[in-house]
Amino acid sequence: MSTIDRAHCESRDLDDPLRHCRDRFSLPNGIVYLDGNSLGPLPKTAPEAVSRCVSAEWGDGLISSWNDARWIDLPARAGNLLAPLIGARPDEIVFGDSTSVSLFKLAAALLASSSRGKNIVSETGNFPTDIYILEGLIRLLGGRHDLVRADMGDVEAAIDDETALVVLTHVNYRSGAMHPMARITEKCRSMGIPLIWDLCHSAGAVPLDLQGDGIEYAIGCGYKYLNGGPGAPAFTYIRTSSQPAFDPVLTGWFSHARPFKFEPDYDPHQSIAKAQVGTPPVIALTGMVEGLKTFDDVDQNTIRTKSLALSDLFMALVDQELSEHGFEIVTPRNADNRGSQVSLVHTQGYAIMQYLIAKGFVGDYREPGLLRFGLTPLYLRFADIWDCIACMRDAMETGAWDRPEFGERKTVT
Repeated sequence: MSTIDRAHCESRDLDDPLRHCRDRFSLPNGIVYLDGNSLGPLPKTAPEAVSRCVSAEWGDGLISSWNDARWIDLPARAGNLLAPLIGARPDEIVFGDSTSVSLFKLAAALLASSSRGKNIVSETGNFPTDIYILEGLIRLLGGRHDLVRADMGDVEAAIDDETALVVLTHVNYRSGAMHPMARITEKCRSMGIPLIWDLCHSAGAVPLDLQGDGIEYAIGCGYKYLNGGPGAPAFTYIRTSSQPAFDPVLTGWFSHARPFKFEPDYDPHQSIAKAQVGTPPVIALTGMVEGLKTFDDVDQNTIRTKSLALSDLFMALVDQELSEHGFEIVTPRNADNRGSQVSLVHTQGYAIMQYLIAKGFVGDYREPGLLRFGLTPLYLRFADIWDCIACMRDAMETGAWDRPEFGERKTVT
């Protein structure tokens, strides 16, 4: 294979059909942002929208803005903007609460309505919050269920007649490896087993077809690839055909069929609104809407094509420039099996990542030894990948990363 140089990367940027999307974000000068899989950057329209929400709608409109500014519609409005990005229909998604709470709401309701099996199947390497929620739910239900954790390649075999519920994250947060969503969904459907997909590392980065793949239930956060801002609300998806039978157990007034009649007894809404609980976070949802607008007129297959090209380039440059410096690529090289990130393992991963961040190449670190690089096609350039790898090569050749300040552990990694 011929040597890749920066000129090659620059030429690819000139031909990039998404190059205009970079201008939709407020990106600091001198920063190559490779952490969109942890927190998306600020959409340029978000400050004005949030300011208007605070100053005009809240400040001047006060409580009338629930009607006049249609605050009441924000959870569904954001959901309808997300729908085409993940292959859902309008009125199948609602925003509000966090990923953890959203998972609890779905898992608790599905277990309460199920009479089959005792096992809850998840992945050994699933994101910890999903596991913690499931463990807490098992305790709440009196220990009647067992949590079965299987390695990614063994998940399908672990789903059997003793399975009561399956909870899987589509793209693994550490490695970027991706489950065969359609195949696992079909197995669960054929066995009558409810399945919840966590789409935190998929939505906005990987083309999804929830309708076509027969997905009934899914959750996901709004602050990663969807660019909704720090702590942005999560979303809950319930397939239209599954909504009538879904019986929520975490019931609040916004999931009531007539919340403003203030009736003494609960009567669930018969739409996706039944997945809501309490008053929606208006300011956060205003930012969330602006994040979703960054995908206007962008085809998800175009995003995927560039995502794979970026990750292919990243891995090729690791092979070319860093082969003698102890890095191991843990992200699948097969394009069908990975999301939109590249993860490397190195014994000195933390200090190396802190050095890169100090030099303006912002990725993140996960224990043990994992350097994560999120590859977000809307704003990342091919030349950015070259520059990041070049910085890593120089650091390893000179030992510049090996200074005390880069080894000092920060609270958030």
